[in-house]
Amino acid sequence: MECQECKQNPATLHFAKVINGYKTEIHVCEQCAKEKGYVSQDEEAYSLHDLLSGLFNFDSVNLSPSQENSSNQQTEERCNKCGMTYKEFTKVGKFGCSSCYEAFSSHLNPIFRRVHSGNTAHSGKVPKRAGSDIYQRKQLKELKLELQQLIAEEEFEHAAKVRDQIKALEQNLNHNGEGEK
Repeated sequence: MECQECKQNPATLHFAKVINGYKTEIHVCEQCAKEKGYVSQDEEAYSLHDLLSGLFNFDSVNLSPSQENSSNQQTEERCNKCGMTYKEFTKVGKFGCSSCYEAFSSHLNPIFRRVHSGNTAHSGKVPKRAGSDIYQRKQLKELKLELQQLIAEEEFEHAAKVRDQIKALEQNLNHNGEGEK
């Protein structure tokens, strides 16, 4: 969409006025918006990048001075492959290479929690028609991990119950698998 004023630049600012129930929309470029007074001359446009980088910098907002010093040391972490620092990532808003995910992994979970309403793992949806088998396999995998953890913690009584649940699920999966053939 082009600017309604100069008809040369792309419209980057979109305003809507509602007066007495009548809505008027204006689509202008940043330069025309400043000239026409829609935006003050001193005020810089707030971009989507500014919003996202604000999400990345959230962990340094409420830090005490001692935590801030350790945070400054952490921001000097650098990707071994591309050389990008965490501080550069927070400014740019995207990684330099695929190795950055591993290099800055300790900083990502808090960001994911904030952006995804507290979730750090994507679980997806299970289709209803063919979903029972998928759901049971997922549950079986989770129970096996829980069993290993309980054995490591020497909680054998609880581990025996989980083992029985695993056996029941495996029998159910085997029974369903044979019935479909």
